[in-house]
Amino acid sequence: MTSPKYKITWKTFLLPVIGLVAFLVYIYLFSVDIPEIITTAEHINLNLYLLATITVLLDTAFFTLAWHSLIRFLSVKISWFKEFTYVWVGIFIDTLIPAESVSGEITKIYLVNKEQNGSAGKATASIVAQRLIGMGMSIATLLVGAILLFAENLLYGVIFTLILFIIVITFLFLALTLLLCVKENWTMRIVDAIISFAEWITRSHWKLDSFRQEVIESTKAFHVAIKEYGHAPKTLFIAISFSITSWVLSLVVFYLTFLSIGYSQISWNAILIISAIFAAVKSIPVGVPFEVGLPEITLSSLLILFGVPYNVSFTATILWRLLTLWLRFFIGFVAQQWIGIKSIVATSDAAVAPSTGKT
Repeated sequence: MTSPKYKITWKTFLLPVIGLVAFLVYIYLFSVDIPEIITTAEHINLNLYLLATITVLLDTAFFTLAWHSLIRFLSVKISWFKEFTYVWVGIFIDTLIPAESVSGEITKIYLVNKEQNGSAGKATASIVAQRLIGMGMSIATLLVGAILLFAENLLYGVIFTLILFIIVITFLFLALTLLLCVKENWTMRIVDAIISFAEWITRSHWKLDSFRQEVIESTKAFHVAIKEYGHAPKTLFIAISFSITSWVLSLVVFYLTFLSIGYSQISWNAILIISAIFAAVKSIPVGVPFEVGLPEITLSSLLILFGVPYNVSFTATILWRLLTLWLRFFIGFVAQQWIGIKSIVATSDAAVAPSTGKT
C-alpha cells in the first residue's frame, strides 16, 4: 500500500482561477483601489506577520495534540510526530478535494489504519470525537459572541440572522452525529445500504462481501470506542483543553494579521463572530479545489459588515488566506511527499531483505 495520492491536472487549477477572478470582480464592484491594497500590503510589519506564521504552526500542533490524546486513549500507539504529519497530509488532501474536511479525515483514517492494520474503527472514533468537540466549540463561540454584541446593541439585521442560522444548522449536525454514535443499529443499516447500493450500481461486478465484513467490524469497533470515551472524562477534558488552545491560536492569527498592516480597531467580539461564521461557510463542500473565491468574498463581506474599511478588509483577507490556505497547503504537500518517499523506501528495503538474508 502506498500513501493516498491526488492527481493534479490543469482542471484542478481551472476552478480556483475562476474563483480568484470572481474575488477580483467582487473587489472591483466595491470600487476599491487595488493599488491602494498593494500599498497597504507593502507596508506590512514583517515581524508581526512572521509571528502570525509561527502561530499557524502552533495552532496545528495543538490540534494534533487534541487528536493524539483521543487516539492514544484507545491504545493506538502512534507517535505525535506521525500524527502531526498525517494532519498536514489531511489538510493537503482536503484543500484539493474540499468536502467539509471529510476527505482529509478519511485520509487520516487510511494512514492510521495503514500504520496499524485493523485500527480504522478506533481512528474514526477519535476523529468523530474531535469533530463533536469542534462543533460544540463553534456553537459556544457564536453564543458568546452574540451575547457580547447584544450587550453593545449591535446584534441585529444580517448579523443576527447569520448567527442564528449557523447555530441551528451546526446544532442539527451535532445532534445527528451524536445520534449515529449512540444508535449502532442505525449506523449498521446505513453502512449496509451504501454497500448494497454500490453493488447494485455496478450490477454486482464488484464483489464486496469481504469489504462489507471489514467495514462492519470497523463500525463495531467505532461504537465500542465511542462508549469508552463516555467513561473517560479526563481524556475528554485534555482533548477539549488542547482544542480550545488551538482555537484561541487561530483567533490570534486573525488578529496578528490586522496588526501587521497597522489596523488595531477590530474588536475581539467581531473576531469571534467572523471566525465562526467564516469557518461554517468554508466548510460548505462547493467542490472548488484550493477553496478560492467564496471564502474570500465571505470573509471580506463580514469584515465590511463590521465596519472595517474596504481596503483594509480586502488586504487582511488576502494576507490571512496566504497563511491559513496557501502556507498550510504547501506544508501539507511536503508532508504528503515525505510519507510517499518513506513508503517507497520501506517497500525497497522489504524487497532487498530476502535477497540479503535480512530478517
